[in-house]
Amino acid sequence: MDEFALIDHLCQRVSAAEPHVVHGVGDDAAVLACETGEQLLVSTDAMVEGTHFLERTMGWADVGFKAVMSAVSDIAAMGGQPRHLVVALAVPGGRPLTALEQLYDGLAEACQQSGCALVGGDVVRTDGPLAVTVTVLGAVPAGQALLRSGARPGDTVFVTGYVGSAAAGLAYLLAGSPVPADVALRLMQAHRRPLAQVTAGQVLRAAGAHSCNDISDGLASELNELARASGVRLRVRAELVPVAPEVRDYARLCGLDPLEWAWYGGEDYQLVGTAPPLAFARALAQCAALGVRLTAIGRVVDGDGVVVELPDGRVDVLAARGYNHFAADR
Repeated sequence: MDEFALIDHLCQRVSAAEPHVVHGVGDDAAVLACETGEQLLVSTDAMVEGTHFLERTMGWADVGFKAVMSAVSDIAAMGGQPRHLVVALAVPGGRPLTALEQLYDGLAEACQQSGCALVGGDVVRTDGPLAVTVTVLGAVPAGQALLRSGARPGDTVFVTGYVGSAAAGLAYLLAGSPVPADVALRLMQAHRRPLAQVTAGQVLRAAGAHSCNDISDGLASELNELARASGVRLRVRAELVPVAPEVRDYARLCGLDPLEWAWYGGEDYQLVGTAPPLAFARALAQCAALGVRLTAIGRVVDGDGVVVELPDGRVDVLAARGYNHFAADR
């Protein structure tokens, strides 16, 4: 089918039913409603075959799901509500229609779970690898967006969920080491179907958190971004970093330190940030009631950079060694 028929065919797989959509797919631009007292949040993320995903480690529905969650996670980190997204799809010639249909099915599932609607996009042919670029629009109460630059000395450093699981899942999928079936399932799910922490972001914002960042490039990288943006030092304790039991089990099987995946793996799409102790306590209680894991891993002090307290009593600098697309060029 031609370009326009393909766009129509794929978009039919994703519902655009959302109260703020006045007019969605079908014109030169979507028409969206804005609420009084809100500010707009916009973020874009791209997933390129061979760089962000491999066909042997992810199904096409997983690719679509993860592409949406990657972009939605940025809105979650600001304490916002994702509402609309547009998708630009670059497709190599000869790619079967079934693959694209499955990709959009995964995209539709992620939209449903995160509460946003597809309102437009583009499909082009490319001689390069398949690429999916998602732009998501969200909203936050005016003046309340969580920024990386808000951390203050005395704050508690927190993280949601578990970290390192997605990287451990990728390592398992690439190595194929024998593990119990339940461990394998949780590892694969962590890599293929990470969930953006939208509810946690809104709870943290309402509770009075000072700063927030999503964990896309590894906890070490995100902690350093917070410290740099806020002009403070983050002091974290290694033994408090939440690592899932299956990740510890798999690391033990491989003879590896699970914190390597936590510090430098990325793509967990959990949240890391800082909050005054009382605000953290409020958020902790609310997250517990909602079944959301929230863990204090350190504190904010005067200075710069990130230091980690190790179980043996040593203190070391935690460098930002997460994934960086252009690090090799330097």
